[in-house]
Amino acid sequence: MAKLSVRDIEVAGKRVVVRVDFNVPTEEHEGATRITDDTRIRESLPTIGLLREKGAKVILMAHFGRPKGERNLKYTLRPVAEHLQGLLQHSVLFSEETTGDVPAQLIAQMRDGDVLLLENVRFHAEEEANGEGFSQALAQLGDVFVNDAFGAAHRAHASTAGIARFVGRAAMGLLMEKELQYLEGELEKPARPFLVILGGSKVSDKIGVIKALMKRADVFLVGGAMAYTFYRALGIGTGKSRVEADKVDLALEILALAKEKGVKFLLPVDNLETQEFSATAQPRATPLLSKENGISEGWEAVDIGPQTITLYSEEIAKAGTILWNGPVGVFELPPFAKGTRGLAEAVAASGAVSIIGGGDSVTAVKQFGLADRMTFISTGGGASLELLEGKVLPGVAALNEK
Repeated sequence: MAKLSVRDIEVAGKRVVVRVDFNVPTEEHEGATRITDDTRIRESLPTIGLLREKGAKVILMAHFGRPKGERNLKYTLRPVAEHLQGLLQHSVLFSEETTGDVPAQLIAQMRDGDVLLLENVRFHAEEEANGEGFSQALAQLGDVFVNDAFGAAHRAHASTAGIARFVGRAAMGLLMEKELQYLEGELEKPARPFLVILGGSKVSDKIGVIKALMKRADVFLVGGAMAYTFYRALGIGTGKSRVEADKVDLALEILALAKEKGVKFLLPVDNLETQEFSATAQPRATPLLSKENGISEGWEAVDIGPQTITLYSEEIAKAGTILWNGPVGVFELPPFAKGTRGLAEAVAASGAVSIIGGGDSVTAVKQFGLADRMTFISTGGGASLELLEGKVLPGVAALNEK
């Protein structure tokens, strides 16, 4: 790893400011805020644990929701501090202010191994503007900065990038290290065949990733609504399905690029189509595709069909490395979840290095109870995509070289 790691630094007795990703989903229950998925909090525990073990004073900072640069207690991190306390089985102090005298006084009373969570960094407009003054104020709270918030590493904000200019050492945490190891390291020289599953609704969202991975991948399996833009480009009927009509030329360009590079680029050979978008819908499979047999007029495709599940599963079984980004159907509704579930089961059984690249594909494999059978699950949505595109992530670039 080119960047300094938290493993490499001496932190005993030091104040270590750690940027974590605690932007977790919540719900209101009997007047209290309840965290519905604490994955991101749990993913930060190895770094917090290592720092406590090494005798650091651990000062955590995070964003939560979109308070738009103003103090809005709907987005307070206090419930997260309480939840973290339960996970750590150790008291977690909470500062009602993010910078200034309030946290400074709390930090002055901390003993080695203690943990403090600062209030939401996005209560300050200077956070998203990467304001120098706010970056300096955050840096004054610590001796060392550790960035473990991979999910926010593609943002050049004060707490992810700006602060690094004003502290003695700036290192990556264990989660950041793991994300970079799998999304960069493993995919640099992947075990072959290297297979990419791409889903989601828009070709335009994934164009950068497709072009970047086209240089390395052997096989692409395409699903989700993005497939229907490719159908349109090939003159196959799309019925009422979602199509990016202005991206047809882009789809043709991608198909030509795959041919030129000798990459196997597979589109669904059949689909599930429906006239009713609901949990009680009765979808039907389309015939095998041809220019004459597309998606039926007046019907909408919502999932890959049974023949495609078989075809794609056979390709998955041969793979050495699998990268999956985006579900291949509207898996949130049970009648349209068979395709995504079928591919998830095939990936779990494949024996390949399997990397689930953030976003809805992570939600899907968790929903199907298959998360623990995947090699690596990324915590970053936008950050994963930008890293796979080969973009420099500001939150990584700001850290010290090893």
